[in-house]
Amino acid sequence: MTGKERREQLLEIGRSLFAERGFDATSVEEIAAKAGVSKPVVYEHFGGKEGLYAVVVDREMRTLLDLVTSALTGGHPRELLEQAAFALLDYVENYSDGFRILVRDSPVAASTGNFASLISDIATQVEGIMATEFRRRGYDPDFGAMYSQMLVGMVALTGQWWLDAQSPSKDEVAAHMVNLAWNGLSGLEHEPRLMTRRGFKAMKSRAKAAAEGAGADATSAAGG
Repeated sequence: MTGKERREQLLEIGRSLFAERGFDATSVEEIAAKAGVSKPVVYEHFGGKEGLYAVVVDREMRTLLDLVTSALTGGHPRELLEQAAFALLDYVENYSDGFRILVRDSPVAASTGNFASLISDIATQVEGIMATEFRRRGYDPDFGAMYSQMLVGMVALTGQWWLDAQSPSKDEVAAHMVNLAWNGLSGLEHEPRLMTRRGFKAMKSRAKAAAEGAGADATSAAGG
């Protein structure tokens, strides 16, 4: 195994253990044992557990930020909100270990960056969109930064909850988040809808499944 391959192996093992147990409960001994190497090999590559953790966190932060940034492809402001919501929920679903690492506090968070700083970075991506929409509606665009923090924070915390709950479906979670963010409590839609092509397809599929389920129930009742 080359040095580069060994480094990647240690990162994957560390990532898995940090996600499962957290920083404090993970030891260099355990990382080395799972990799089939001695402790000095871990120190050689990362200088210690803190160094390995810092690389893992940095990678996850860049992955999530890249997903959100690339998802914001333009369109109506509500569509942009949907795109951001789906990007975060996609990350929660497909990179659950990474998300668990990011939302945990650790003694080295101050030096590696933490989830709050990541959310702030993502909010910065949304800030310009909010300011433009505020200006169009005659509101003070200076409040765009504050509202972008509110919106992104809401989506992020909902993602934490959904990671454990795993219900309802991702498109339903996105629809309800956008419903609250876009309409506010006083203007909530009774049946939240999505505007993007992806959201429309998901909701159409869900409606079809519900109709098929209702038909099956009716057939069963008639047969009984």
